[in-house]
Amino acid sequence: MENLGTLAILLAFCFAVYAVLGSIAGKFGRRPFLVLSAERAVYCVWGLLTVAASLLVYSLMTGDFRLAYVAEHSNKSMDLAYKFASWWGGQEGSLLLWAWLLASYSAILVFQNRRKFRDMMPYVTAVLMATETFFLILISFVEQPFKVLMAGKGVVDAGDGQGLNPLLQYWTMVIHPPMLYLGYVGFTVPFAFAIGSLITKQPGDSWIHTTRRWTLVTWMFQTTGILLGAGWAYAVLGWGGYWGWDPVENASLLPWITATAFLHSVMMQEKKGMMKIWNIVLVSSTFFLCIFGTFLTRSGVVQSVHAFAQSSLGRYFVVFLAVGIAATVYVILNRLDYLKSEAQLESVLSRESSFLFNNLILLASCFAVLWGTLFPVISEAVSGEKISVDGPFFNRVNIPIGLGLLLLTGVGPLIAWRKSSVESLKRSFFWPTIGGVAVAGVLLVTGVRHFYALMSFALCAFVTISIVLEFFKGANAIRAKSGQNVVSAMVELTHRNTRRYGGYLVHLGVVLMFIGFTGKAFDISRTLEVEKGQKVNLGSYQLRIGDVESGRNDNYSWEVLNVAVSKNGQDLGNMRPERRMYFVSRQPTSEVTIRRRALDDLYLNFAGAANDGDGTVIQAYVFPLVSWIWVGYWVVLIGTLICLVPSKTRLMYPRTEVVAVAKKHAKVQN
Repeated sequence: MENLGTLAILLAFCFAVYAVLGSIAGKFGRRPFLVLSAERAVYCVWGLLTVAASLLVYSLMTGDFRLAYVAEHSNKSMDLAYKFASWWGGQEGSLLLWAWLLASYSAILVFQNRRKFRDMMPYVTAVLMATETFFLILISFVEQPFKVLMAGKGVVDAGDGQGLNPLLQYWTMVIHPPMLYLGYVGFTVPFAFAIGSLITKQPGDSWIHTTRRWTLVTWMFQTTGILLGAGWAYAVLGWGGYWGWDPVENASLLPWITATAFLHSVMMQEKKGMMKIWNIVLVSSTFFLCIFGTFLTRSGVVQSVHAFAQSSLGRYFVVFLAVGIAATVYVILNRLDYLKSEAQLESVLSRESSFLFNNLILLASCFAVLWGTLFPVISEAVSGEKISVDGPFFNRVNIPIGLGLLLLTGVGPLIAWRKSSVESLKRSFFWPTIGGVAVAGVLLVTGVRHFYALMSFALCAFVTISIVLEFFKGANAIRAKSGQNVVSAMVELTHRNTRRYGGYLVHLGVVLMFIGFTGKAFDISRTLEVEKGQKVNLGSYQLRIGDVESGRNDNYSWEVLNVAVSKNGQDLGNMRPERRMYFVSRQPTSEVTIRRRALDDLYLNFAGAANDGDGTVIQAYVFPLVSWIWVGYWVVLIGTLICLVPSKTRLMYPRTEVVAVAKKHAKVQN
């Protein structure tokens, strides 16, 4: 089996190299059959990597402990779901997942465009397969998934394995890494289209529509992966937070930020023929930040609970990044004339300017996160001393940036294209501003004095009212003509322009998430040494400590602390935080218990024994509004899915000089 898996990967490497060379040679030599054979090689890469991935998963499921990877990341006592999740639990398996997902994306793309974009598809295929070749080099020659255990001159069977890291034995980790990888890997497709369009000076903007949809899909996966990771950190790590500005967390956020900027500015290119350079740079930055994030996770240059063990992979990623960035910069500079905007910004008080400010703020956030993430590495290289940058730095920088973005989320829909008059702005901003000020006033009266919290809640009200007004204005117009009720009119309105109103729902979901983020300002936390029968007050909650139960199964031993909970004298039942000790790894973990409600979460972590076993240490928290983050994610997801549905009425963008430029290029090529 190990020989078959290794052979499949090596053959996939050969086909990927052929796809790169065949695409370029076929294009330059004007040999369409060579280009076609290169595209068929893409299917072969996918088929071979599917075989390799299936063999590795089968080995993990059945416990083939002759393979070093299986022995290191699986064992007999693990649940079947976690044996499957072991595929991406280690360095070699996760690289195979990366390569397989890229091959899957590439095969789908080649099939979808077998009759479209024939002028630039050879270059698109070459970029995709060049990236695939890089990852296949890693799993073919550096980190091999099918390496066997050797003793003397023969292959040995370890009998059982070390098992998956206990921290990863949680249900979200069966979903979180694949979702994040679907985002990371998927951003290669828009990058390949961007490079292909530059090289061929692609006429028209039809390719940008395809790129936008691919970016939206992968952005959705990336968002899901980030939020699942935040949920995992909140429920598993036991420290009570969902985001710690950890380097690997930051690495997943960086491409999400630039992709978000692209999804906003791409509308400027579609409607106005503007921000072409912005879009190319944003797409390219997103791709290279994905590779950079993969580098951070695997190189060992930063310390993180999310990172893999130290390895020699770092230098390979550095070379790939250096060559890729240099080549991309050259292509962009060589095509600057082609990327000139076909329209100019007419007024600061316009929707165009709001998109521009949105991008500037997003890039400022991206730079701040990137600088804070790399500062320890830079300081160590310069001075020999690693200076850590902690959470307060990121919060000080990014909270004002986040509030600025939140403001623009509400301002954008209220400003007209090209130019808005002061009078129209007064009318549009009146009720959202009144609502925001009213919310801030009520909170001040009730005793809230936290400045950023007041600003955030006021802006959330401002954005919500602006979005609701947009829906009601459109729905009332439809209702006046058709006689439909409000709900039916809103559904019809959304169906007529799914991209616009789905985008508004995404913004509404972001507002809900900001409400959850703002609740962090009012957290309550206590770390206590307690004894059986002791009562503890935590905000409006009362805790009474009960006894400790213990037991074991094939995988771990456990202790559960019983805690009776009441609120303002009302009994709320028992909560049961748990401690586990995994037998193979000898690693203890905490299984927190959370009482989730709309207004607050009660969060208990059983930290261990105290006073020679006579007492217990618990960490108790009250987290206001945190559940709004998860609700907000679902609204974001629904809005994104709506954006992907074709509109009932086809959007007709106004003609610009882009049309004339496209025709000019088409005549030159003919």
